[in-house]
Amino acid sequence: MRGKLTLLAGVCAAAVATPSFAQNAQSAASGDTGPGVQEIIVTAQRQSQRLQTVPIAISAFTKENLDRQQIRNPLDLQLSLPNITFTKTNFTTSSFTIRGIGDLCTGVTCDSATAIHINDAPLFATRLFEGEFYDLQQVEVLRGPQGTLFGRNATSGVVNFRTAKPDLNGFSASGDAEYGNYNSIRVRGMINVPLSETLAVRAAGFYLKRDGYTKNLFDNSKIDDRDIYGFRGSLTWQPSSSTTIDLMGQYFREKDSRMRIQKQYCQEDPTGILGCLNTTRGTSTTNGNALLANVLTSREFFAIRGLPTAFALGSIYGPQVYRNEVNPADPRVVNTDFKPSYFTEETILQGVLKQDIGEKFSLRVEGNYQNVKVDSQQDYNNAVADRSGFTPGLSALAAAGAGLLGPGLKSYLGPIANALIPQGPGGALCTSIGEPTGTGVFGGHSVCASTPLDFDRSVQNNKSWTAEAVLNSKFDGPFNFLLGGIYGKYTLTENSYYVNSFGLDYFAGVVGAFSALGAGAPPAYLATPTYRNNTPDYRLTTYGIFGEAYWKFNDKVKLTLGLRYNNDKKSVKARTTLFNFLAPVGIANAYDSPFLAASYDADSAIAGNQPFQVRNVKFGEFTGRAVLDFQISPDNLVYASYSRGYKSGGINPPLSPIFAVPESFTPEFVNSFEIGSKNTFANGALQLNLTGFYYQYKGLQLTRIVARTSVNDNVSANIWGVEAEAIIRPVRQLTINMNFSYLNTKVSEDKFLSNPRDFGNGRKDAVIIKDITNTANCAVGSNSGNVAGVNAFVNTANTLINSGAIPGVAGGAGLQGTTAFPAGGGIASTGAYSICAVLSALAPTLGNAPGIGGVTVYSSGIATNIRGNKLPGAPNVKFSAGVQYAAPIGNLTLTPRFDLNFTGNSDGTIFNGVVDKVPSFTQLNAQLQLDGPDKKWFIRGFIQNITNDNSVTGLYVTDQSSGNFTNVFTLEPRRYGIAAGFKF
Repeated sequence: MRGKLTLLAGVCAAAVATPSFAQNAQSAASGDTGPGVQEIIVTAQRQSQRLQTVPIAISAFTKENLDRQQIRNPLDLQLSLPNITFTKTNFTTSSFTIRGIGDLCTGVTCDSATAIHINDAPLFATRLFEGEFYDLQQVEVLRGPQGTLFGRNATSGVVNFRTAKPDLNGFSASGDAEYGNYNSIRVRGMINVPLSETLAVRAAGFYLKRDGYTKNLFDNSKIDDRDIYGFRGSLTWQPSSSTTIDLMGQYFREKDSRMRIQKQYCQEDPTGILGCLNTTRGTSTTNGNALLANVLTSREFFAIRGLPTAFALGSIYGPQVYRNEVNPADPRVVNTDFKPSYFTEETILQGVLKQDIGEKFSLRVEGNYQNVKVDSQQDYNNAVADRSGFTPGLSALAAAGAGLLGPGLKSYLGPIANALIPQGPGGALCTSIGEPTGTGVFGGHSVCASTPLDFDRSVQNNKSWTAEAVLNSKFDGPFNFLLGGIYGKYTLTENSYYVNSFGLDYFAGVVGAFSALGAGAPPAYLATPTYRNNTPDYRLTTYGIFGEAYWKFNDKVKLTLGLRYNNDKKSVKARTTLFNFLAPVGIANAYDSPFLAASYDADSAIAGNQPFQVRNVKFGEFTGRAVLDFQISPDNLVYASYSRGYKSGGINPPLSPIFAVPESFTPEFVNSFEIGSKNTFANGALQLNLTGFYYQYKGLQLTRIVARTSVNDNVSANIWGVEAEAIIRPVRQLTINMNFSYLNTKVSEDKFLSNPRDFGNGRKDAVIIKDITNTANCAVGSNSGNVAGVNAFVNTANTLINSGAIPGVAGGAGLQGTTAFPAGGGIASTGAYSICAVLSALAPTLGNAPGIGGVTVYSSGIATNIRGNKLPGAPNVKFSAGVQYAAPIGNLTLTPRFDLNFTGNSDGTIFNGVVDKVPSFTQLNAQLQLDGPDKKWFIRGFIQNITNDNSVTGLYVTDQSSGNFTNVFTLEPRRYGIAAGFKF
């Protein structure tokens, strides 16, 4: 360890960099034209302190910094910070990653690794990152675990947004308006009114509306627009010099056609067994023959279930539905027949009491309330399916529904035909919308179109509140302390993720009708006709007790010791439904079906059929830190620290019974060792901060997709890196800021996981199977390295399935033998459509037949060891630099500014495959601003992302039943425009 820390110190000494800059307020007021970097006051240790005296790696941006560096939102904020990235992720979530640790855990019971605060109060599931920055006092970003003062889920760090408070000293107002390309209109404003010597109010808001960034070839429209606004009201009352009360209310709303993802990529697998191959992301579309809806409505599936194949919509060996689809290489061009929609709103209410208790203590008591809603829909495959292959099946359904195949079939299939194809087989196709009754199209909840639609919906409603008290001592001697406690509750009342598809509806209707007919039940369909992962109730109760003690040995050396106890209780009620039980036609709510209790079990661990899985977990852990800092001089500080961070575990969502995953995941812990130096040289002309750190991470929570649901695993990792931040201001007019960081992350234990992109794990003696009963993949591997033998086993098994010799499986499926994947596809194994359960049953006998040599069926794929792999979302190198010169022109000031931001390569998944790479990117910004006398007004011209780089910030790989396609998330395209504003 000592050697590594010494190495870090050496590297730090050679690095240069920085976060923010501003003008020295005192000097500016006096008209001084000398050099100097502004001192910024931060609350990183829950008390107001000069940034340069805080022994924590922290970057702070004032309101002026944000405007000068064109930091309008969190996507922009990441560019100017060392070892920090931000990306949107699937299911309307996002990840703020600090030093390689981000939100790698997906699910309602997951905690954020980065603690997000507003005015020092923690936020739960906030939509704060979807809006624009307005009327902020500053933004503080603390790097590294903050497990004492900021709590349970701060393993990577803290982002603290501090809103501007009402000013008692006088009336003021400001506003600005901006117009840019994409018909972008952005307006911000603030007004501050003192009502008396002790009472003041402040109101602020913003509005942004622009056209879409993305062209849709399907109807030549523009999608991915923005229509958002937010406003904030604040009140400050100081009834005495020792008492201050602050109240704040904030509201944000968005309703537009924003896309959750920017683009979907695939290197098409022509066999259909994988959907997408494993060498490049590709610009083709997923092979539709790999998708759940198309496999379950195929002639092969109907045959094994003994259903009339005339009603099937196609064949898994036939033309795939996206064969004529175009997926343009340009990430800003898509071809979708479903217009995306995005709605979210968030209300935040805060109250803070700050009270001096005599001359020796100060108390801060804060309460915070949140109400958050989000609802988003988007084309699931970002492609337009070809319906021409559906004609025979749709015609058969129409004929049966009209009574042409007999009155018995009419009574069962008539309601299905009326719901799915109300205008006949050549008319519109109707698809369920994601809705809570579970009846979908069969209950009148549908959308109809000329093309077969497939889309998803992500919806969540939650409320939370916290109350916190912090007591600080102000003794004159060497000893001081801080003591605090926090209690909070988070309640989620709706969290549903739906996948809707005409093919799923067709299967639910037709197969459900035949199942009801065969069982002698009344006309029915299979519920739910849409995939729904639903959590109607999740509750988190959390509290923490924390404290720090500070001992100054002398004027230069100080020791800080902190300890915190964290307690978390989680309870969740959840279920996943798709085709699980019959629902009679005409029922108002599918979950009231008389067949549900006997057919659907959400919790196999409890005797009897349970409508929901209910789980409870609780965690209690100690965290803390120790810091020794040495103030060499008033301008030079060095420190060494140890801190322990913690993030609670959780509960994986329930899956379909055929899949087995761990029911819960454990907490994660990090032991962080850090050394740092904060320095100001040349009478304030140079500010240079250096940091080196080493992390031992245990139980890092990682997500993967199983059966269309995110589940989480734990893995250990080691992380180390260096950071440097610098501000250079040799004369008042010239300011240069820079920062640099290097990061090294590695999984430090043997951990075997199956890569969904290659279930054969690169083995030639393996066959990857697409299971035609559920569209999951499994793999069959030879026990003796016999390539021919393992292929012979699968081929013989498929022959037996086709012959009807397998109990419970009707013959005539016509399953074909194994086939090679294309050269250049990154898959060494062969592949085949088959039935994994049948292969598992035959392995002990047929698998040991002469010439085969023994086989093993891996239901979850052949696992690979990820030891030594890099963590996702952790670029190895980041660098940014900015320069501006404020040139006086009479009583005006003309300030040109240029910023360069570089983010190095990273990985999108823990498997580190070539197809998972997130390439490096560079963003260049420039602006020219003319300020009036005393900066009472300004006119600005700006350009952002000068090179129009389509920078990828992160990616997400879906599961096998969706074809293993990749969703990517990007920065905004080139933006330019003009702005003008005033203040008084």
